[in-house]
Amino acid sequence: MKIDRRSFLFLLLAVSVLALGGHARAAAEKGQYLAYVGTYTAKTQSKGIYVYRFDLATGNLASNGVAAETPDPSFLAVHPGGKFLYAVNEGAIADGGKHGAVTAFAIDKQSGKLKELNQVSSLGVDPCYLSLDKTGKYVLVANYTSGSVAVFPILEDGSLGKATAFVQHSGNTGPNKARQEGPHAHWIETTADNRFAIAADLGLDEVLVYKFDASTGTLAPNDPPYVKIKAGSGPRHLAFSANEKFAYVVSELVSTVTVLKFDAKKGSFKEQQTVSTLPPGYSGRNDAAEIALHPNGRFLYASNRGNDSIAIYSIDENKGTLTPVGGMPAGGKEPRHFTFDPSGKFLFAENQFSDEIDVFRVDPATGALSANAETIKVPSPVCLKFVSLE
Repeated sequence: MKIDRRSFLFLLLAVSVLALGGHARAAAEKGQYLAYVGTYTAKTQSKGIYVYRFDLATGNLASNGVAAETPDPSFLAVHPGGKFLYAVNEGAIADGGKHGAVTAFAIDKQSGKLKELNQVSSLGVDPCYLSLDKTGKYVLVANYTSGSVAVFPILEDGSLGKATAFVQHSGNTGPNKARQEGPHAHWIETTADNRFAIAADLGLDEVLVYKFDASTGTLAPNDPPYVKIKAGSGPRHLAFSANEKFAYVVSELVSTVTVLKFDAKKGSFKEQQTVSTLPPGYSGRNDAAEIALHPNGRFLYASNRGNDSIAIYSIDENKGTLTPVGGMPAGGKEPRHFTFDPSGKFLFAENQFSDEIDVFRVDPATGALSANAETIKVPSPVCLKFVSLE
């Protein structure tokens, strides 16, 4: 087919415009993210999972409405490919009202909306945490009230398959009769090399270690199978150091952070230090909640519910030990969770009881937090996860 000069020039112009448009979109999307907020819907005004547009340059969260209506999607996890999102549903909606659930969603990056792919039973009561293994092929879930953990395979379309592993925790519980009457699994994630799955159990005062087989999605007890945390502590969440030589366990019932030395070859832990999450002199009610390492690996943060603050620690790179370097009021009530944006410039505190997310700037040199830069109103926020638009 012959193309005359005029048609050729027109075609060249069209291609150039399309190319420029593509570059413009890429430039516009640089530093742009979707931010998904998990909430509690029972006895609140929340509809489910909310979505925001996040601008890395300004730290601004712009509301994009409800991404998906689903009951009690308290904790979220995003697939590393950015196409799928997974949520626990804490309410008893599966297996005839006996168990909670896990729901898989496809992410529409244009609208931010979530399309439900499927929902499976979590195989336990009150699933409160979930994560993905390092291959992105499995979802790991902790069931709080029933004290169990489970693993589910991720199918090609992002939906969840039948569980490949289920472990019911058992053993001697801690001395707190009100909170440690039985096992209460509260957190589970795999190690950086994907060889082990680590779980924190508040009821047993244990950090449990499982051998994780990424080819089958199965769990087997490690040797040793766990490390004990001081009786009555109630270990809730865990964060590894940047080099994974150390692990930091926040204990809800006594408001402490315990430093553990980690042997990555054996999958074993040894206690090194315990520090308080509370400011000196505080004696009121408190339940420690979240713990997270800053992206630069130099500072550790933990949240307090009751004192309603974020504790800050500097990390000794060689010893892994912590030195308190202050704290900051969380800006609202009951900071159940907090997280950093991917650059580490901002900290987002999800203040559940004041229906708001408070945004703080982070000083990367000192770890200090500024007075909150912004307050975002959202009903009963529990968890926030970012998805890049690039």
